[in-house]
Amino acid sequence: MRTAGGRPGQEGRPGRQGRGAPRAAALTALAGGAGAALVATAGFRPLTRRWPAAIGASLLAAFATELPRPTAVLTAGVALSAARGGATRTVSGRIGLGLAGVAVAAILTLDRRARATDQILSEALSAALGSRAPAPEAPAWLSPRAITAPRRFRAAGAGDVAYGPHGRENLLDVWRHPDLPDDAGAPVLVEIHGGAWSSGRKEGEANPLMAHLVERGWVCVAVNYRLGPGYRWPAMIDDVRAALRWVHAHIGEHGGDAGFVAVSGGSAGAHLAALAALTGEDDTRVDAAVTLYGIYDLTEDDGSGTLDLLLAETMMPGTLTNDGAMWIDASPAHRVHPGAPPFFVLHGTGDAIVVPEQSRGFVRALRAVARPGGVVAYAELPHAQHGFDALPTPRTLLVVRAVEAFLIAALGHRPARPGAA
Repeated sequence: MRTAGGRPGQEGRPGRQGRGAPRAAALTALAGGAGAALVATAGFRPLTRRWPAAIGASLLAAFATELPRPTAVLTAGVALSAARGGATRTVSGRIGLGLAGVAVAAILTLDRRARATDQILSEALSAALGSRAPAPEAPAWLSPRAITAPRRFRAAGAGDVAYGPHGRENLLDVWRHPDLPDDAGAPVLVEIHGGAWSSGRKEGEANPLMAHLVERGWVCVAVNYRLGPGYRWPAMIDDVRAALRWVHAHIGEHGGDAGFVAVSGGSAGAHLAALAALTGEDDTRVDAAVTLYGIYDLTEDDGSGTLDLLLAETMMPGTLTNDGAMWIDASPAHRVHPGAPPFFVLHGTGDAIVVPEQSRGFVRALRAVARPGGVVAYAELPHAQHGFDALPTPRTLLVVRAVEAFLIAALGHRPARPGAA
């Protein structure tokens, strides 16, 4: 029997379009499920620590460890769309949907573990500070106004201020609240950016931390410094010390008080901040240090197996074999002493770029020589990635509030909030 406009026997056969839709949906399900499973796997265990592939591994894992809920929602949304498109009709589609389901469950497990960060930070501060630990504040999301804080606070302070003779490599930004009085005498935080000593700028790093502190009466300073391989050690630490001299000499002109100067930094910035804190003199004195996912011993492996090669290529003037004394001298872990200022060291257990053992060894060295009452706080954050604090995620905001509590304890009082009655 011939149907109108058709061929005999076509009545019950699906057309090419009907067969193609489930195949496309199955491909979507398989790709989405496999990708989500890879992300979740990276979140639990770094895929590699070999440099520079570890950078990609860290970025991949961050979707699961630092943005778990959005990642889980996106994965579930892709799977649901594929299922509605007919992915369940094929074996590959069903495999993809199964992978997506397992990945969502794994990512939500990472989310639950990340939210234990609050308790871990509180316990770290209590162990180090005892009764001096300020009461923890309830975590809160950044307000829309706070998103514009970097621009507002730089405008109220000063941008691209020269502190040395090396052009744009020797510029700093001063962040202050528009309502901070010129004679406020606010405590100061100097932020040192990371970037493997060979990249990075003062803009864009630790913005959540600096915005939070400036809102609460601090003055913050973000610093550029000379980078390798064009410049070689000790150019980087020389510039950090020059910036600290500028702060001690001039921060009073911006509402700050050189009587309390803290430093902070992540990765290479943590190395420089720690070394500056341990070797400061009167005009470069540091009163407290906050260091995140740093490298503190240049003579030890960072997990990549190639740290010595990286350093020789990017910033050290000689090799570890031929110039070991300089490498030891540049290592904060070898410069600890009983007079060290209070330290708060943080590291993520999932860091694909620098192993937590770098921080553990540094903390052990600090505690071994600390005087009675010396403060060395240490927190390992579950599955946190290298550079986790770049975005204002829930975990970052918990860390920001813990850092503020540590700095308040080191300062001895809570600064007056600008504009408060």
